[in-house]
Amino acid sequence: MSKEIIVPTVGESITEVTVGQWFKNDGDHVQMDEILCELESDKATFELPAEATGILRIKAQAGETLEIGAVICSIDEEQASASKDSTAPSPKSEAKSTSNSPSPTGEVKEMIVPTVGESITEVTLANWLKKDGDYVSLDEIIAEVDSDKATFELPAEASGILRHIAQEGDVLEIGGLICKIEVTEGKPSPANETSTSAPEASQAKGNTNYATGHASPAASKILSEKGISPESVSGTGKDGRITKEDAQGAQKPASTPPKAESKPANESPAPVLGSRNERRERMSSLRKTVAKRLVSVKNETAMLTTFNEVNMKPIMDMRSKFKEQFKEKHGVGLGFMSFFTKAVCVALQEWPAVNAKIDGNEMVFNDFCDISIAVSAPKGLVVPVIRNAEAMSFDQIEKEIVKLATKARDNKLSIEEMTGGTFTITNGGVFGSMMSTPIINAPQSAILGMHNIVQRPMAVNGEVKILPMMYVALSYDHRIIDGRESVSFLVRVKELLEDPTRLLFGV
Repeated sequence: MSKEIIVPTVGESITEVTVGQWFKNDGDHVQMDEILCELESDKATFELPAEATGILRIKAQAGETLEIGAVICSIDEEQASASKDSTAPSPKSEAKSTSNSPSPTGEVKEMIVPTVGESITEVTLANWLKKDGDYVSLDEIIAEVDSDKATFELPAEASGILRHIAQEGDVLEIGGLICKIEVTEGKPSPANETSTSAPEASQAKGNTNYATGHASPAASKILSEKGISPESVSGTGKDGRITKEDAQGAQKPASTPPKAESKPANESPAPVLGSRNERRERMSSLRKTVAKRLVSVKNETAMLTTFNEVNMKPIMDMRSKFKEQFKEKHGVGLGFMSFFTKAVCVALQEWPAVNAKIDGNEMVFNDFCDISIAVSAPKGLVVPVIRNAEAMSFDQIEKEIVKLATKARDNKLSIEEMTGGTFTITNGGVFGSMMSTPIINAPQSAILGMHNIVQRPMAVNGEVKILPMMYVALSYDHRIIDGRESVSFLVRVKELLEDPTRLLFGV
């Protein structure tokens, strides 16, 4: 009996498909539910499974366009048992083949770039953790991809031989093809595992996993600053991965007399004083996206900046008095950021336009304060969000800041932790900035810039005193925030910071 297989319905608006690729040949014996070929529509690619066990008879060739319901192939079920007996290998030969190498099933699993966030439309392939031709297991991490917000690991979707499609540094759209896996049955024995790819010195050394000796982004940055090679560090993380703690505890090996042959052939010589060399580096997805958004904000908003100065002595005195008790009770240090966050939340609720945004022809006002905190991460600037900061205490804010900053520096922030935010605080003072005009973090309408604290002579009640002063800057979108509101907001923040007891009593 012959079983006819027709093109299935794959979507309401799809009326025809194109035969993309046959995974089985005409006359092959196929099993029930085994993938026979790929069908391509104008929206996606689909796999066609066998609806019976038997001998395949192909009716449509690769590249042909078929309507929904057209016959694409048939399966002769009567010849199944005889063909299977004649083509099946003997138990001895089957055992021998599976013991020496994995047997291909003929199925090819295409892996596409997964959806990693609502606003993310493309990613950059950062680096392959498995080489082209390597055997990979289901769910094994094979690559790392960078988006404009975070780094993600790509797990294998099948077990088999990996075939690279995209190269390191390539920019891929969501849904774009990144690699293929030639699905196999069985796993190669340790003696033959390296035969699936070109033999290399690293495989000869017997590396047990892709993560062995591989430094995390945070660890890699620390080792680079120390001038230590990852090869000289023992990893204590999962599968031998080098963690941030490993890097922090790593010591530079004692110097040995230099050997001419020890210098890598591809290592460029140290720059000579007065030389005019230049080098090029590909911009990361994060930096490209930040660049686009900053230019967009400058072009699409009526941005203006207003300044004021804050006497930081009251806060510094309060911190000196209570910092030990605060840390002992809450397990976290008392920093300046919690004072600024609390002051900003009070001022935002009094001047709601500063906490609003423009959406088309409407203004959206928020009754909550989700405060974005700008953090300098290894791969660029990220802005994690403290949700409902107006309802949090000083210790809760400090703990949340420490948690988010640590995750940012380890490149472990999730999309949700960086999405949203109604107002942003950025602190250029940690790098020594005295004054700046920060750029709004769209679609927000305002951003507060903190700067360094400098001892300056100030006139106080007719006397000159040396006080720790900080310039603060508020950049705002003049389309939604008027001058009265922006100046009044910043004056209120100054008032709360110069008398922080007001924050405790809500006055």
